[in-house]
Order: sequence, then structure tokens, then C-alpha cells
Amino acid sequence: MNIKAIYPGTFDPITFGHEDLVKRASNIFESVIVAVAYKTQKSTLFSFEDRFDMCQEVLKKYTNVKVIKLDKLTVDHANELGAKVMLRGLRAVSDFEYEVQLSNLNRAMNPKIESIFLSPDEKYSFISSSIIKDIANHGGDLKKFVDEYVEKKLIEKTF
Repeated sequence: MNIKAIYPGTFDPITFGHEDLVKRASNIFESVIVAVAYKTQKSTLFSFEDRFDMCQEVLKKYTNVKVIKLDKLTVDHANELGAKVMLRGLRAVSDFEYEVQLSNLNRAMNPKIESIFLSPDEKYSFISSSIIKDIANHGGDLKKFVDEYVEKKLIEKTF
């Protein structure tokens, strides 16, 4: 079957945990659409343009992955693009309640789109963009957590 998946997120910044999910999803689905949130309720360190740029740079090695601007409801984008699956990441039990709630909400809006949850490799299970930004703010080593390109952007932004 030719199934497209959409992976929405803020990606502020994209981490190895995010990339791990994209890599594994790209082996499962015909194509993966990484949808970078344009408008977000979260306070972001990086502008949309920077977050979009970092995602494109980090994910360019995956031939069946496309990065897009998410500027409407994810279920509406998924429907327009023909994506049948919404990919969500689960790092820990603490993510589960929110993600299931979101999945149920999305299903109520569009029952044709299924949510699939993937957990990152255990070596990335503790990584979050918030923690990465905190490490960067304190001058910590980021090499184990983000791509070199993202690391440079973080250092530029936090120093």
C-alpha cells in the first residue's frame, strides 16, 4: 500500500529524537511529510523560518521525506495532501495522556486519519527540545542530541 504519513510539530529545534522517528517512519510509509508549525501557542526560541530551515537541512538525506509549513489544522493538511496517518512521538508515559487526547480530538474532526505512535530509540527517549535549549543556554555539549547544523544555530542563538 502507498500510505503517506504526516508528522506535525514545533521542532524548536529538531533533535536526534525527532530525526529517529522520521527515519523509522520513512522505512514504513511511502512518504513522510514533516509539518513545521507556523503558528504555535508555545513560546519558541527560533522563528518559523529557522525551524523550517533546520528541518530541511537535517532531513534532506531521506528521499521520501518532505518538509512543509503547517499553517492550518493538521487534519486539514493531512486530508489535502492525501496523508492517511498522523505520526506522533511518545518518549515517556507522561506524553501518553496528552497524545491520546490529541489523537481522539483529531479523530473526531477527521475519522479517516489514523494516529500512529512511535517511541524513539531509547538513547533519545529523554531528549526534548526544551532540555536541548537549556543545555545550550548553559554552554553544554550538544553533539549527542542534535545535528551539527542545529548545534551551530543553537550556539548562535544562545550566546
